[in-house]
Amino acid sequence: MANSKSAEKRIRQNGKRRLRNRSHRNRARTLVKRARVEIEGGDATSAEEATRVAMRDLDKAASKGVIHKRNAARRKSRLMKRLNALRADA
Repeated sequence: MANSKSAEKRIRQNGKRRLRNRSHRNRARTLVKRARVEIEGGDATSAEEATRVAMRDLDKAASKGVIHKRNAARRKSRLMKRLNALRADA
C-alpha cells in the first residue's frame, strides 16, 4: 500500500497508462493479424490495404511508447516480406 500522497497518485497514473497502453497494443496486434489473414487469402489489393493500416497503427504505437520502435520495425518488415511474396506469386 502507498505511504504518501505522491505514491497514491503514481498508482492512479500507472493504472490509467496501463489500460491505455493495453488498448493500443491489442489494436496493433489485431490489425497485424488481420493483415496476415488478408495476405494468406491471396487478394493483393485488400492485403495491401490491410498491411498499410497495420503499419500505420504500429508506427502510432511506437511513437506513443507502447511498443519499442525496433519491435514495430521488425513487425512491419515481416508483414512486408509476406506481402512481397504474395505480389511475386501473382
